[in-house]
Amino acid sequence: MTREKVGDFRFGNETHKLMLGDGLYLVTKGKDRRVNAMTIGWGFIGTMWKRPFFIVAVRLSRHTYRLMEESDSFTVCLPSKGMTDALDFCGTESGRDHDKLQELGLTAKKSFLVAAPYIEECPVHYECKISFKTIVQQGALSEEIEAGVYPNRNYHILYYGEILGVYAIKDAEQKLP
Repeated sequence: MTREKVGDFRFGNETHKLMLGDGLYLVTKGKDRRVNAMTIGWGFIGTMWKRPFFIVAVRLSRHTYRLMEESDSFTVCLPSKGMTDALDFCGTESGRDHDKLQELGLTAKKSFLVAAPYIEECPVHYECKISFKTIVQQGALSEEIEAGVYPNRNYHILYYGEILGVYAIKDAEQKLP
């Protein structure tokens, strides 16, 4: 499928809607060149330091965390209609135990600008270079949020990825859920 570069925030509303729904794919590649996809539902797109950014949250206990630490980039892929089961799998199974993309019949495709690949079957993807990261610290959030989200102290690290490009297939709007 041919992809064209689109505006950094062209699919911002769709991205937000999908994060509130079944989620998005966060894709990265470690030093061993193994690709992993994880479903995410928390993140932000916006402007930081006068540049477009996608901020993603990854728990320190996740296999994806190790891969993100070994990489300088990630992609965020918007799923197409009918990918609910694949999103569920990528959100519940670990890349330590599974080659998720292979098992799901999905294709890791070389990105245009970053080392991390994107999922070819997804109609839209963001290519992001990691510029900053920070760990959510115990006691830094309100007690209500911390008790609800981190009862077991399994905190997130926030990766600030500068959006270097957003790419979409021609009929992306019709392919998105």
